[in-house]
Amino acid sequence: MIEYERTFTFSVSIERLWATLARLDRYPSWWTWLHDFSVDGVGLDAGTVLHGVVAPPLPYRMRLDVVLDESVPQRFITAFVHGDLEGTERLTFDGDSTETHVHATWTIEMMQRSMRLAARLGHPLLRWGHDRVVDATVEGFRRHLSDEGEKRHGE
Repeated sequence: MIEYERTFTFSVSIERLWATLARLDRYPSWWTWLHDFSVDGVGLDAGTVLHGVVAPPLPYRMRLDVVLDESVPQRFITAFVHGDLEGTERLTFDGDSTETHVHATWTIEMMQRSMRLAARLGHPLLRWGHDRVVDATVEGFRRHLSDEGEKRHGE
């Protein structure tokens, strides 16, 4: 079981962050660890399902379905995770015209038998892999927000 809680700060308005986050079609180009990505539904609306394979910097892959349960634009998203991981997650958003804080919490459990055993024996290594994927996700999103901002100013 991995329980995670952290707040990230982005130097963009909450409106811009939300609009960028809603560009689901761009996710595979932002994050190299995400494979076989597809979406059933519309944007970040409740009921949308994100399908994909996560390939962390460890020798395993996880097939996931993320079902958006509740979504209030620019306020919060809750979701259920199914597949090789099972759990819940919540993202809350707070900000203004210059900065946004995203508070992320989730609890996930490995479902693959081999990964459950590995989690018992090598929890620090699996936690390291999890945290590297989170760090890469946030940094990739920051780069994308920065690139998008430069394009806006260059127009």
